[in-house]
Amino acid sequence: MFRITQYMKELDQPSETPAPRQPPGPVVIWNLVRRCNLACKHCYSISADVDFPGELSSTEIHTVMDDLRDFGVPVLILSGGEPLLRPDILDISRRAKGKGFYVGLSTNGTLIDESNIDALAAVGYDYVGISIDGMRDTHDRFRRKAGAFDASLHAIRLCREAGIKVGMRFTPTRDNAHELPALMDLMRREGVNKLYVSHLNYGGRGNRNRRSDVVHQSTRRVMDQLFARCYEDVRAGRDTEYVTGNNDADGVYLLHWIKRHRPDRYRDMRQRLVQWGGNASGVNIANIDNIGNVHPDTFWWNYTLGNVRERPFSDIWQDRSDPLMDGLKQSPRPLRGRCGVCRHRDICGGNTRIRAFQLTGDPWWEDPACYLDDEELGIDAAEYADERPRPVTLDTHTVRFDGLAQAG
Repeated sequence: MFRITQYMKELDQPSETPAPRQPPGPVVIWNLVRRCNLACKHCYSISADVDFPGELSSTEIHTVMDDLRDFGVPVLILSGGEPLLRPDILDISRRAKGKGFYVGLSTNGTLIDESNIDALAAVGYDYVGISIDGMRDTHDRFRRKAGAFDASLHAIRLCREAGIKVGMRFTPTRDNAHELPALMDLMRREGVNKLYVSHLNYGGRGNRNRRSDVVHQSTRRVMDQLFARCYEDVRAGRDTEYVTGNNDADGVYLLHWIKRHRPDRYRDMRQRLVQWGGNASGVNIANIDNIGNVHPDTFWWNYTLGNVRERPFSDIWQDRSDPLMDGLKQSPRPLRGRCGVCRHRDICGGNTRIRAFQLTGDPWWEDPACYLDDEELGIDAAEYADERPRPVTLDTHTVRFDGLAQAG
């Protein structure tokens, strides 16, 4: 996760660079249930409005939660499917809060109404993220349900009025990226103080002429709009937060923005971005799915490191006998292609490895979703011209990637 606002605030009001800090354990995104009342175009969990067999019971979830807390996991993001379709979601949430986790709820919002808002507020969620895919017609088309936009916006208002910290979650695609400015205007009108932009994990983007590629151009426009609005809010003293996820090249792109707008801060801001370190899959980000399988992040759903019914999460997460986990935990990672020679790989950490694997079969090849060109990365094409991907079989796992984005 890339917290744009904290860097923009640092530009506006400089402070001493803090010492590097290693989190006590990974943030765990926990897909508690696969069932969902919607059928969104960009769902990574491929959910449906049916019950899926084999899901963890309440007792099993409590046992896993105890292990997570003992292991030092600080944050649980409760997701789905639609987590509010799980009958024991409030009990699970209360128990997580009682054990001292920071607890987030990732939801489409359509099931939040006057009948349950008081119970949700009583849980004390640290944050509730509600997905909005654009303005009304676009959102309803993406969510494949008329009235979904109005229901989600109503949920946002109810959460805000109940004192719950609530934010919007937006996944830009070629069909809705142009609505980001309108969405940010809506955010301001509604008094919502957080926007999380989750880059769509496109597969198949292998070209190196990134400045002329439609997808990469669109990504750059989205980031320019976010940077401009965020800096405007910081300078105006507005209490808003802008965050992105699933494309760690955002940190390098911000560095170039800083070079153009605040060249006097380039050196120390680069140091701060290096401390952030970019992609944390397999290190500080983990995923547990609805049947207890553990994954390096939510996009490696068909690559399983182990199952919490068979081994504690704490054992699975520390086991480096798995070749993918061993590579993810290396510092620096064994990157190849453009990523291997990039002058800014210490900022982005090689970005999201699933895209490279899907495109080439080589998990350490260059990330096809990096939208910066060779000049911006400080490299010469001759440095990697003779390299080729090295497709591998990762243990006995079968990995399938659908180019999908996020649940909720």
